[in-house]
Amino acid sequence: MGHKERTLEWFKTKGGLTSKEAFEELGNTRLSATIKRLREEGYVIVSVGEEGLNRFGEKTKYVRYYLVAKPKEEEQ
Repeated sequence: MGHKERTLEWFKTKGGLTSKEAFEELGNTRLSATIKRLREEGYVIVSVGEEGLNRFGEKTKYVRYYLVAKPKEEEQ
C-alpha cells in the first residue's frame, strides 16, 4: 500500500488529515505532493486553515485536508 492508498483510507476512516499526522501516522513526508496527485486524478479535496500551538507553545497555522468527493468513475 502506497501513500495514495493510505491517505484515501485515512480520509475514509478518520476524516481530515494534517501534514504532521501524515508524517507520524502514515510515514508520508510529502502530503502536499500526495494531495496534488489525488486532485489531478479527480478527487475533490479542500484545505481548511487551522491554528494551534507548536512544540514551543507558540501560535502556528497549518492546513487540514478533507476529501469531499471522489472522481466520477468511482462514484458509480
